[in-house]
Order: sequence, then C-alpha cells, then structure tokens
Amino acid sequence: MTDFTYTPPVEAPEILHADHEILVVGKPSGLLSVPGKGEHKADCAIERLRGAFPTILLVHRLDQDTSGVMVFGLTPHAQRNLSKQFEDRKTKKTYVARLAGRLEPKTGTVDLPLIVDWPNRPRQKVDHETGKPAQTDWRVMRASDEETRVRLFPLTGRSHQLRVHMAELGHPILGDPLYATGAAADHPRLMLHAESLRLRHPDSGVHLTFSQPAPF
Repeated sequence: MTDFTYTPPVEAPEILHADHEILVVGKPSGLLSVPGKGEHKADCAIERLRGAFPTILLVHRLDQDTSGVMVFGLTPHAQRNLSKQFEDRKTKKTYVARLAGRLEPKTGTVDLPLIVDWPNRPRQKVDHETGKPAQTDWRVMRASDEETRVRLFPLTGRSHQLRVHMAELGHPILGDPLYATGAAADHPRLMLHAESLRLRHPDSGVHLTFSQPAPF
C-alpha cells in the first residue's frame, strides 16, 4: 500500500437532494469523503461541495473506493440530528456489491466483531475478544459459480464492515485492494455501492429515502 497514489476522479458528486437543512449526493468511487493527511489528499467530496454549499457539515463517511449515497448537514442542528440517527441506528442503509464466487444461502447474517488491525492500518480484522459488535444482513440478487450480486444491509456502521464481513465468508468484494486477492482483486474499482439511505428529515421528521443506481 506504500506505493499508492491518490488520483481522484474528475466527476463531481451528483446532487440528489438539497434543501435548507440537508444535502444528499452520490459520491463517485475513488474520491475521499473528507480530506486525507497531506496536501495531495485535500481534494474530497466535502471540499468539492463547499463552494455551492458553504455551510456543509460532515455526518458520516463512505470509504474512498465506495460509491453512492451520502448525506451532509447544512446547519449545526441538522448535523446533530442526523449524526444521532446514525449513532442510534435509526437510518437504513442498503448497498449493492459484486462478490467473488457463489454466495450461499440466498439470505443470511454475518455477526463478527471488528477492530482496527494496527500494524496493517487501515485494514480491519475480526477480534472476538476486543472487537466492536458488527452485523450485516445479505440477500443474493443473482449468482453464478464465478460471481454473486448481492444487497447488503449493515445493521452497524463499523469501518470496512461490509468488506471484512464478505471476505470472512470467503467471498470478498471484487476489486477490493485490501481484502481480495488474485483475480478477485483485479478490477477497475471496488464493486461496492451505497444504493439507498433512509432517514428522518431533521426539520420535518418525515421519513425520506434517497437512492442512486449502482454504476456496475
């Protein structure tokens, strides 16, 4: 990972919704959610959006390699409200992924605690002693012997949760530079997309669902 060069995509985040409290976008794969360490990692989703939305505030993140739906607050109230919804697991997130091999059965749950793998950061690992609880539901959309297209429903929000959980099942997400090996790693991007996000509007309290189709 030491020879990694950050080359963010040219495409800007797609504006899916904007009002007086919240901004919802579709983040492209390869773009950091927030600035990384060093000037060369300053280009990111929140900075690209700040020009049009100067009061933008971070609520949650997507991994650099993951594409899909992200919500930002546009007021401190919205940021607090949305952050608490994520913390209390009141939001509902749905992801689409392409996995190596045939995942069986058609539905299931992974319940494996996760913790950062310090010597190999940013990798995460399963640790039954000190790991934080992490659960992911899955539902197979279609499968062949070579590949499975699946919807993933994280019940918790641990770092790299979906990526580690699928790799632990023996079906890593295709194109994953950290958890896939061999042919499974040899894809133009990580085949993981945040397809939809359901939340309560911080002002009206109305349930809203925002979606963006997977680009793969």
